Amino acid sequence: MKCIVGLGNPGKKYAKTRHNIGFMIIDELAERNHWELQKEKFKSFYTVEHVAGEKVLIVKPQTYMNLSGEAVRQFMDYYELDVEDVLVIYDDLDLPPGKIRLRQKGGHGGHNGIRNIIEQVNAKDFNRLRVGIGRPKGPMSVVDYVLGMFDSEQTEQAAKSVEQAAEACETWMEKPFNEVMNTFNQT
Repeated sequence: MKCIVGLGNPGKKYAKTRHNIGFMIIDELAERNHWELQKEKFKSFYTVEHVAGEKVLIVKPQTYMNLSGEAVRQFMDYYELDVEDVLVIYDDLDLPPGKIRLRQKGGHGGHNGIRNIIEQVNAKDFNRLRVGIGRPKGPMSVVDYVLGMFDSEQTEQAAKSVEQAAEACETWMEKPFNEVMNTFNQT
C-alpha cells in the first residue's frame, strides 16, 4: 500500500494560498482520476483507491499545517505503512514557482509541517515532493507570503507545477520512487 499526503491548511480562508499547494495537487490528482476524498478519519479527508493492483491512500490532513504529522502518524499506524510507502507533498520557499523536486529523505528546511511529520514518525527518510513557491520580495514576512495568494505570474507557474506534481504522483503509483525522481527531477 502507498500513501500520498498533500499538506495544507483547512478552510476557505487558506484554499488558494501558496502554503496549500499540497492540497491543490491532491485535488488535481482526485479530479484526474475521478476520486472523491469523502471519508474522514484521523482529522483528515481521504480515500483508498486501487491502482495497478495496489491500494493507494490519498490524504488531506485537516489538522492545520503545523500538526500534519499527527494525521500522518495515525494513518501509518492504522494501515501498517512503512515510511518508504509515504509520499508527502508540500510547498518549498527555496524552489522557484513552477518547479518541483522529489527526494527520499532530508531535514525539515524550516517547514513546520515537515518538522512535525519528522517528529511524529521519528524518521527523515520518507518520500517528498517539494513544490516551488519562491521567496517573498521586499519586506514581506515569510508567514504573510506563504499564507498569501499567488500573484498573476505565479498563478500560471503554480498551475504548471500542480499538473507536473500530479503526474509524478500517478507515476509513483506504478513505478519505484527512484525512477520517478530520475524522470521528474530532470525538468
